[in-house]
Amino acid sequence: MSVVPLLRPRPGNLREVAEKIEEATGLRVQILGGSLVMSPTPRGKHAGVIRRLRAELDPALPDGLAVYEVSSVAMPDDPDDYATPDLIVLPDAWDDDDNWLADAADVGLAVEVISQSEKARGITQKNDWYAVAGVAVLLVIDPRHGTWALHTGPRDGAYQDMVRGKYGEVIPLPVPFGRDLATDGLPLYGAGAAGRH
Repeated sequence: MSVVPLLRPRPGNLREVAEKIEEATGLRVQILGGSLVMSPTPRGKHAGVIRRLRAELDPALPDGLAVYEVSSVAMPDDPDDYATPDLIVLPDAWDDDDNWLADAADVGLAVEVISQSEKARGITQKNDWYAVAGVAVLLVIDPRHGTWALHTGPRDGAYQDMVRGKYGEVIPLPVPFGRDLATDGLPLYGAGAAGRH
């Protein structure tokens, strides 16, 4: 069993604290708005949504872009804040980058899959974080209810445009993506194979 050394979170050392927590517990840690946010490792259906979305995204990408998992994006001009979306589309030069934090301006798309235990306040806070960071497109998938929301046009700390839909309806990806994303067949929490849409 790993023990997290006693560290007092304060501006300037939050990343160090987050790294120690991840190392000791295996939890995914992000720093959103100066707060440490910990998430358990995704479970089967959560991971299944991510896998299926990645399979849909890969052929939709133009040359020079690629889909990544477990890559984090930095809040511009903040030494602490970063988020780790479930999927992130970045220039494929990321393959050879030694940094662990991507520049928000390079993010073509961030995808967040809501976990079963996530609260509305946390979801709103995370969406706002991406808008403040200037991430151009945020896709939020909610397997609790079989819904999705595509956020675009970040300005003044908020997304200006949003399209909502439910499983079975295509997600209209903006330029430069080559096609829409299908959502039929994405797993729903609490539903067996017969309960999928």
